[in-house]
Amino acid sequence: MAAPTQKNNKPGKPGGKEARPLVIAKTPAEEQRLKLERLMRNPDKAAPIPDRPKDWNPRAPPEFVRDVMGSSAGAGSGEFHVYRHLRRREYQRQDFLDKMALKQDKEQEYLDKVEQNKQAADERTAKRRKKREKLKLKKLMAKKAKLEDKNKKEDGEEKSSDSSEDEQEEEREADDDAEAPSFIMGRK
Repeated sequence: MAAPTQKNNKPGKPGGKEARPLVIAKTPAEEQRLKLERLMRNPDKAAPIPDRPKDWNPRAPPEFVRDVMGSSAGAGSGEFHVYRHLRRREYQRQDFLDKMALKQDKEQEYLDKVEQNKQAADERTAKRRKKREKLKLKKLMAKKAKLEDKNKKEDGEEKSSDSSEDEQEEEREADDDAEAPSFIMGRK
């Protein structure tokens, strides 16, 4: 099969497509804009999303070391470099383990804090629920008392002025409890 012939051999203008000038991005924002424009030319084409890079993991230490050497006398001139590389690798491995332990501690601390916050929120919710139920009960009792007083009036019994004042006071208290703000607005 023969290669397709190019209609236009100018840079930035591939054959068979409409002519586009070659643009070189000068800033990262411009580079991002150019990439988006290229992606949006064909919206049906799948956009490449790279996988997340894997975390670096040190090589496991050998289970048995046959030729133990050090940087002391008796070692040849090349042995020190081998020892130095082994030592560097072991220090890297220990640093990695320390960082992983620190990361796990932070994650555990975060999870503990989330659990603590959740418990505090549940306690606040329970306290407010209890307060709402108490207020509801208080209003219900006031309605019941009012209804009983009304029934007594209908039966021909006279109501003393003291009880009506008590009833009005109870209603005011119930209204005051219902309108108690949980925060103060307007303070600076």
